Amino acid sequence: MNGYGGQPIFILPEGTLRSTGKDAQSKNIAAAKQVAESVRTTLGPKGMDKMLVNSIGDVIITNDGVTILEEMDVEHPAAKMMVEVAKTQEDVVGDGTTTAVVIAGELLKKAEALLEQDIHPTVIVRGYRLAKNKALEVLNANAAKIGIENKDMLKKIAMTAMTGKSGENAKDYLAERAVDAIAYINGEIINKDYIKVEKKHGASAEESRLIKGVLLEKEFASPSMPKDLTNAKILLLDCALEVKEPERNAEINVNTPEQLQAFLNQESAMLKDMAKKVSASGATVVFCQKGIDDLAQHYLAKSGISAARRVKKSDMELLSKATGANIVSAIDEILPSDMGFAGKVYERKIVGEEVIYVEDCKDPKAVTIFVRGSTEHVVDELKRAMDDAVLGIISALENNRIVYGGGAIEMEVARALRQYAESQGGREQLAINAFAEALEIIPKTLAESTGKDPIDITVELRTRHDKGEKSAGVDVFRAAVADMEKLGVVEPLKIKTQAINSASEAAEMILRIDDIITAKSGGAPSMPPMPEE
Repeated sequence: MNGYGGQPIFILPEGTLRSTGKDAQSKNIAAAKQVAESVRTTLGPKGMDKMLVNSIGDVIITNDGVTILEEMDVEHPAAKMMVEVAKTQEDVVGDGTTTAVVIAGELLKKAEALLEQDIHPTVIVRGYRLAKNKALEVLNANAAKIGIENKDMLKKIAMTAMTGKSGENAKDYLAERAVDAIAYINGEIINKDYIKVEKKHGASAEESRLIKGVLLEKEFASPSMPKDLTNAKILLLDCALEVKEPERNAEINVNTPEQLQAFLNQESAMLKDMAKKVSASGATVVFCQKGIDDLAQHYLAKSGISAARRVKKSDMELLSKATGANIVSAIDEILPSDMGFAGKVYERKIVGEEVIYVEDCKDPKAVTIFVRGSTEHVVDELKRAMDDAVLGIISALENNRIVYGGGAIEMEVARALRQYAESQGGREQLAINAFAEALEIIPKTLAESTGKDPIDITVELRTRHDKGEKSAGVDVFRAAVADMEKLGVVEPLKIKTQAINSASEAAEMILRIDDIITAKSGGAPSMPPMPEE
């Protein structure tokens, strides 16, 4: 900037990059649109996959929006905000990440056209907020009720979430496993952490199964321990079966062989006493979060007790929920009521690795879905599909509301927004209409994936919704408009409300930025040299 006498005054350090006004807005919008475009083609049952190769050559093949964006490692700040939209959608709902990002990108694209007409960004933001609030009203008004007893509808939700992912041929079978898992742990609040999805390649997707308990990627501590147990009494320990080392620096002076032997005998006696206390509790299987000394393993094996050590804290919590056992923090405090039960506990080798099954629990509040796939890449994508299915069902049951998919609900909301825009005065009306058009990107993208002209399908959809056919959407497989209610294409209401909320707020935030200041690279400037004396 210019100072007195035309001399430049530098406020920012040399090398700092700065973009202002329309230049800053156009750069941000371009970056966000590019992110949205990169995942847009993955939307729907006929969405394409992306192959991602990282710096060390690992390959991921997926059409899961948040996985793609996380692996892309974007650098532009506006692009990072779009990635944040996907991450938030994943954390809050678990599905609909692509939908959220695509809507956010389209909102910015429509806003760009309004900016070119010299409409101020704050006017667009105000119009978008009005449109968002109206859209949420329309979504709630068009949602249907659902409960845990509607298993057929829950299965359709799971199948919709899995459609388009690898192993789609087995989606009917896998969706049933997801519904059964929810039914087992059903309570007032269904915690997604209590449904563990474990994966192993080397088998077909149809060999996936639901375990009424927990699958651990562990092996029993000693080869001499029993590998198959029935009607097992489970003990969960949060303390080590080892002799504790002194907390402070301590020295033990041993002067004679007898003293050394006495010391070793004392240590052995302490470990034997620990094993006796475990055995006296009646436990037949022990899962320990910490270490188990080799000698303690020997004594436990002699008592016919199987034990696994260094079990993850998350797995200990799952075991507690599944078997009904309490996690004990001191061996002297074991009570009969702390014991859990499992009908079967056994160790098996799968694809060269040992795993422990803890299953047939009486009333499990934690279960495991064991997903199988032919190769590593296939089973990874199947696991992502199963995660989406489980989280989709949980999201539907959180507020017991669903909406119709296939772009049907987006078209209905867009129709309502166009009517709402007519009742609004001023330039905000243009922004509300732009919001409505942006929502139509979802059915339009689904129509594009059919291979037919998306304009024809979109026009027909508009006509059907104007006639009151609220559940009319895109039948991707037949490349035509169809009734999504009859086809059973349903999604949780929460997916749509969260997607519109986060997409709208991200777009509003990006639109309000009119200055980008990028600090120079290289960190802090080096200190000037000290003067010589």
